Amino acid sequence: MARRLVRGDRLVIATHNNGKLVEMADLLRPYGLEAVSAGALGLPEPEETGATFEENAAIKAHAAASASGLPALADDSGLVVSGLGGAPGIYSARWAVNKDFAPAMKRVELELSDNPDRRAYFVAVLALAWPDGQLENFRGEVHGSVTFPPRGTLGFGYDPIFLPDGLDETFGELDGARRMRISHRTVAFRQLAASCLPPPP
Repeated sequence: MARRLVRGDRLVIATHNNGKLVEMADLLRPYGLEAVSAGALGLPEPEETGATFEENAAIKAHAAASASGLPALADDSGLVVSGLGGAPGIYSARWAVNKDFAPAMKRVELELSDNPDRRAYFVAVLALAWPDGQLENFRGEVHGSVTFPPRGTLGFGYDPIFLPDGLDETFGELDGARRMRISHRTVAFRQLAASCLPPPP
């Protein structure tokens, strides 16, 4: 049985990525939780040594919960490109030199070269950890393809090259509200909300 947070609880958002922080704060707003970022608490970023999105999300959530003494929510996400054998996958952020995703998107394009398989999907795994070690994991995916050159400046990360199935706009061209309705993080968040968050008013 999953453990639920209650309204008024403080919850650490275990990320130093401002784009993720904004998305998570927006998703959490209706639930009456006091969200505080790992960066605001001065928590260090743990080394991500896991082999899966689930393992890396758990590492970050456990580290933040242990250091803060509060429940902590961590996200591990990335872009999985079929024609690259699943790369960049869990290394998506590490492909971005100094957190600049322009070279990372260019690398995807160069490594694909003339490979016609442009299928891709975004993965987000949310891990909710408590200081006593309990952990809940939730996974969301959104499928589509990669397209070049990058289009749009409204998202972050690989959003400008990701074209979701059924749309002719990249994630980088969708405004925040439209992107949030279909994003991989939102898919995972709905599962988290159903299992672990207090009911909205």
